[in-house]
Amino acid sequence: MPVPTHTTSQDATALVDLRAYARIKDLPLLAKTLAQGMLLGLHGSMARGTGIEFSQFRAYEPGDAPGKIDWKLFARSDKYFIREAERESNINVWLVLDSSASMLQVASKTDAQHAITKLDYARTLLATLGYLAQQQGDAVGLLTLSSTRLDYLPALSGAQHWRRTLIKLAQIQGGGQVPELGHVEHYLAKLQDNAIVIVVSDFYQHNQEISAFMQRLNPAKTDIIAVQLESDEERDFPFQGQIRFFDVEKKQPIQVQAEDVKTRYLQARQHFSQQLETALKQAQIAHVLANIDRPMTETLWQFLRKRHTKR
Repeated sequence: MPVPTHTTSQDATALVDLRAYARIKDLPLLAKTLAQGMLLGLHGSMARGTGIEFSQFRAYEPGDAPGKIDWKLFARSDKYFIREAERESNINVWLVLDSSASMLQVASKTDAQHAITKLDYARTLLATLGYLAQQQGDAVGLLTLSSTRLDYLPALSGAQHWRRTLIKLAQIQGGGQVPELGHVEHYLAKLQDNAIVIVVSDFYQHNQEISAFMQRLNPAKTDIIAVQLESDEERDFPFQGQIRFFDVEKKQPIQVQAEDVKTRYLQARQHFSQQLETALKQAQIAHVLANIDRPMTETLWQFLRKRHTKR
């Protein structure tokens, strides 16, 4: 769907959390601040902690406990490696982020200097949910969806892994389109069984790629939650006069008279929303509608209420 190349005039009641993010650009701080304001967790039960299973080696990082260094491997390689273990957990929480070009749309209530995109909002939301999950001892994994680049981190628990997830989230650049299912098919098996899969997107898809991806997951073993991002401008179409839109995925400009297309646009958007909601319901996928021009705490509470009703 084309997105406008400008935003509406600034509102004095611009969102505190969005503006804070634009100025601070500190993803760990913002995620912790938002998470600590929540009273509910991702789910009711804590991790069992019934065992430790070896996962992988990784390079030693400042702050790692010396006791975790594998000294036998050091003797062979003369390098410090941490023998990383994956603790068994009740839940694997998978953060799936649409990083295609349409996610670069800017929120209506931010200015050019402190612009917030859907991608900024999405990465902050996922960082916060990841923090809540790792605080409960759950394993957190990450998958980003773009035709220009796929990023993947396995589901592991612990603060060190959460920090690596934050680094990866902060590095993501939007671009391209959502990849076809065949390009991500081999990840599907990793996202199955006793998992929560959180998919954040605006769901503007040319070939229903994200819907196909979610529908291939097994709802009997996996809770899937689709977080749909929208803005005030998309929802209300407040434009007047001649306006230029730009399809960031097809890279095509569109010049229109706002009054001539508003009714058709709003009807088409309502049809799109109804189709998406029906498809998600039929696939047993929970649906959270998130407005990037509203405080993120509203989306977090909506998400956690949705999780509570599914328990």
